[in-house]
Amino acid sequence: MGILLWIVFGIVAGSVARLVMPGPDRLGIFGTMLVGVAGAVIGGWIGAAFGSGGVIGFDFRSFLMAIIGSLAVLICYRTLSMRATA
Repeated sequence: MGILLWIVFGIVAGSVARLVMPGPDRLGIFGTMLVGVAGAVIGGWIGAAFGSGGVIGFDFRSFLMAIIGSLAVLICYRTLSMRATA
């Protein structure tokens, strides 16, 4: 899969994750893209660890794993940003 498709996949997965878990983040489109792409990588790692395989293409399972990974990235981001402001 080309890098452009991974970026689009990251934007969509990151956007869905931010819709599921709204908050005061000011990430913008680039930050959302990074959250989504990192979430796809982490979701693939989580899927491989539990035996369901990694994120290998555009299918529902890969999309779900990317969203789960994006939610994990958002939780980590918010935890670290709250510590930095406190």
